[in-house]
Amino acid sequence: MPEPETSGLLAEQLLQLTRKLHRAQKRHLEPLGITPAQSRLLRTVAHTDQPPRMADLARRLDVVPRAVTTLVDALESHGSVRRMTDPTNRRVIRVELTDTGRSTLRALREARRSAAEDILAPLSAEQREILGGLLDILSTAHDRPC
Repeated sequence: MPEPETSGLLAEQLLQLTRKLHRAQKRHLEPLGITPAQSRLLRTVAHTDQPPRMADLARRLDVVPRAVTTLVDALESHGSVRRMTDPTNRRVIRVELTDTGRSTLRALREARRSAAEDILAPLSAEQREILGGLLDILSTAHDRPC
């Protein structure tokens, strides 16, 4: 078992790296007129079999429904998504990508790659592989109470 000081230091390093990556992504997304939260919603919509309901988006993004409404409003203004009524239940609103949204997603992927490259630039290919393996272990480990 690692020493508590080591675990605390590693946790702080991970938090610092997360903030640094978030800032880099924000910088690369800014020219596209998309925020990180909007980017996440676009990716979520893109990875569904059918246009998701607003409530489904809130659940998948782990946010309150009002936050989804705000994100969809902004992305609709951007031309990336559109609201549509569910053909089987007119009270249900679904969100679908537009052609502009699909194009924006391609640009977002490139922006995210560039942001990651900014962060990973100091690492060799071998170090990146090792880091990827370690992150896989951490991200797939069973959730334990904190």
